[in-house]
Amino acid sequence: MTMHARILEGGCRCGGIRLRFGTTLREFAPRACDCSFCRRHDASWISDAHGSLVLSCDPDHIHYERQGSGQARFLLCDSCDTLVAVLYHDGDTRYAAVNAACLAARDGLLAPTPVSPGTLSAGDKASRWKRLWIADVELRPRPHD
Repeated sequence: MTMHARILEGGCRCGGIRLRFGTTLREFAPRACDCSFCRRHDASWISDAHGSLVLSCDPDHIHYERQGSGQARFLLCDSCDTLVAVLYHDGDTRYAAVNAACLAARDGLLAPTPVSPGTLSAGDKASRWKRLWIADVELRPRPHD
């Protein structure tokens, strides 16, 4: 993980998935997607294109779902059903955004901004993700506690 001015930590409710998000940003306006999947999981998304993310996951707790265009994979905990992050792959690069509700401390979060990515084409979504999402993403297996 690259050194950043601020480290945000969090994860799912049961601890099966942990996250460590390094960022240069001091505040975020989470993007609140209006799709039924994100609303059902109370998700609003934060990212920093210059940030880094480490997801430590117990392999037994990982569950992925695809929604909308099917290009991105939503990372959920199989035990507590917490939606932790969303991932997109382009070649060898993995991009991600973090569900702000999974952060342990939420200082610096502004009111969520409503967004409607369902109105974008698949190509426009991918372009937007590559511009906004975290491009330094690492998934680490975590042994059972």
